[in-house]
Amino acid sequence: MMNIKKARRDIHGVLLLDKSQGMTSNDALQKVKKLFNAKKAGHTGALDPLATGMLPICFGEATKFSQYLLDSDKRYRVIAKLGERTDTSDADGQIICSKPVNISESQINEALTHFRGDILQVPTMFSALKYQGKPLYEYARQGIVIEREARPITVYDNQFIQFDTIKNELTLEIHCSKGTYIRTIIDDLGELLDCGAHVIYLRRLQVANYPIEKMVTLDDLQNMVLKDELLMPIDSPLQDCQKVTLTDEQGKDILFGRSIELDNSIPVETQVRIYQGKQFIGVGTQRFRQLSPKRLVSIS
Repeated sequence: MMNIKKARRDIHGVLLLDKSQGMTSNDALQKVKKLFNAKKAGHTGALDPLATGMLPICFGEATKFSQYLLDSDKRYRVIAKLGERTDTSDADGQIICSKPVNISESQINEALTHFRGDILQVPTMFSALKYQGKPLYEYARQGIVIEREARPITVYDNQFIQFDTIKNELTLEIHCSKGTYIRTIIDDLGELLDCGAHVIYLRRLQVANYPIEKMVTLDDLQNMVLKDELLMPIDSPLQDCQKVTLTDEQGKDILFGRSIELDNSIPVETQVRIYQGKQFIGVGTQRFRQLSPKRLVSIS
């Protein structure tokens, strides 16, 4: 008897997956895609296998706007083990240095001031950043070190939660901009404290302004029948963009790729989310009174 594959479905929206520990982001994506039997899906910013927490998965037309989530702010809870530095800056690596820990909470709080605001960060070698077409972690696994330039990031808050002096474990909550490596913050903090440190627990609490309570685990998904009801709208990655509502005629022009004139004027070029009545139709740029389409949805 022949096995007949189910036809993949055209579904659209964003799922807030609560990724479990030990799984790569791509593995999680493929499992979710299979559970939804979806034609097209992609995640928005990888989490390390060690990390858990919010991993937005975009389906269908929502994948066109995944960059907005890649560029968004993130919030993390992290536990660092002080006294040990590893080659990957987390518990998956090998310990390369051990030192006694003789520090106080006041010293930790003083050190944390160096990891707030606009700072420069040298990305870890164990990152997915590309060099000559290959991710840095592939070079790192071969023992090759590539010189990396420091990149500007913003740490909006780096909050001290607790310090367990018995286990030498420091818990922080960090709210940061895109491109921030929490492992690197912890490694740099350990060096500043002169005792070394590495990440033993990392949980992404939030991406952009997505509600934490909407997260769902793979186990939850496997036991659900009405999975589509979990999807956030296609336009949910764009909530920070200004909204423009058009008439049916204006909407038709935009959908044909034409620029139109609006009644209001914006002096600086601004990205906006566009609606034809109540229907979201895409993203455009507006400068002065001219609105031009940039990325449109195509759902029949």
